[in-house]
Amino acid sequence: MILPFEPHDPKWKKQFESIKLELQFLLKPLNPQIDHIGSTAVEGLSAKPIIDIQIGVENETDLDWLPGLLKLPNIVYYEKYNQDWPERRFFILLKEPIYSIGVPDVVKIGDDIPAILHDHELRIAHLHAFVKGSSDWTRHLALRDYLIAHPTIRESYQELKEKLTQLDWKDGNDYNMGKDLFLKTQEKIALLWHKERIQ
Repeated sequence: MILPFEPHDPKWKKQFESIKLELQFLLKPLNPQIDHIGSTAVEGLSAKPIIDIQIGVENETDLDWLPGLLKLPNIVYYEKYNQDWPERRFFILLKEPIYSIGVPDVVKIGDDIPAILHDHELRIAHLHAFVKGSSDWTRHLALRDYLIAHPTIRESYQELKEKLTQLDWKDGNDYNMGKDLFLKTQEKIALLWHKERIQ
């Protein structure tokens, strides 16, 4: 599959703000920190037009509350991923209600992901939830801010993304693996930069 890839669009920030309001309402009991992360949060970066949103909660108990609170007709919870990444809860927000495309509201551990959910054209947003202050929560914010503050690194990332999106990928996870070495290298630098800024 060739993944959709678009020049940075100011509407992405507006989409994030709209989704954030809805999430704040649904998750009011947890009072989470909700941040725009990923390439759509960085002006000047092209991206798949899917908004990456990070939900920061106070503790692991709050993480376990999320699936019960994030109940919308167009949200799918990927419980399946908890096995490999127990510190995260992952959801996708779809353009269509799940009943209209015949998918479950939870992809359970041991289940195959329905083929239609690999279609990125159906997705509005990815929701990544972590405990605030955890290493994953911090690295997403650090990388976002580092890319915003360092145009040369941002341009190198842009060039890599342009090359990768010309290739035919099995799914979005394979595409993400293509970016992995660059991102892991830059994340280490971004974390040091972030640590210096907050001291």
